[in-house]
Amino acid sequence: MPIKKYKPTSPGRRNSSVNIREAVTTTTPEKSLLLPLKKHGGRNHHGKITSRHRGGGHKRRYRIIDFKRQKDECNATVMTIEYDPNRTCNIALLQYEDGVKRYILAPLGMEVGQTIVSGEKVEPNVGNTMPLSNIPLAMNIHNIEMTPGRGGQMVRTAGGSAKLVAREGKKATLLLPSGEMRVVHASCRATLGQLGNVEHMSIRWGKAGRKRHLGRRPHVRGSCMNPVDHPMGGGEGRRAGGRHPCSPQGKLSKGGKTRKRHKPSNKLILRRRRNTRHGQLTL
Repeated sequence: MPIKKYKPTSPGRRNSSVNIREAVTTTTPEKSLLLPLKKHGGRNHHGKITSRHRGGGHKRRYRIIDFKRQKDECNATVMTIEYDPNRTCNIALLQYEDGVKRYILAPLGMEVGQTIVSGEKVEPNVGNTMPLSNIPLAMNIHNIEMTPGRGGQMVRTAGGSAKLVAREGKKATLLLPSGEMRVVHASCRATLGQLGNVEHMSIRWGKAGRKRHLGRRPHVRGSCMNPVDHPMGGGEGRRAGGRHPCSPQGKLSKGGKTRKRHKPSNKLILRRRRNTRHGQLTL
């Protein structure tokens, strides 16, 4: 069982669970595919905090992932399945016939020694990459391009998978994990299968220290602050705030629209992901 619970020897251990990573085969990454990763603490190039509650965390090195999969008609063998601290899903180390090594996102069911390939017309097997125009309908896919040749940008999280529901001319219709239905160009590439590490969302962190290892600093509620520090601060007792939830700058934090009205890709979205009612998607 990938998710393991320990005996409650402490309050933090009682409410926590860990992923024992049964699919991972090695703990030593490929040195030629590593880059240093500098921490910024949620600050932009001006030194101003643009993402709050970030800082600290364990030191990491970035694994170079091949999101494009453009090495066509060249068989690759899966050498290892590895843990990547920079993402929720596992990664797989491939070695091509010409000796080139590359990392890809590891789909569910991928094993060491398996052979995969990418190209225009290849077998629809798990791990293979091909254009949407050649993928059979109703197949689970991940690492999907939004622009041909740019590399996969959609469905890259643990356990994620989209479904190819329709294809007409040069357009393909996708059903994304969020429930959004989107149109992309049929020449965009995608990888077949569902991403592994499906149990990631079932992990209970249990204590604040495990979140600090991930670089997450304490998140203080605005209603606990003074009026000088937050628009929702102040009041006698545990006051509800008296206004809609907002950021320290007064910007709505729940339900506020942040998407541009005239964004070019709006016309490519057939159904929004928030069109839900009582937990059911409205078609």
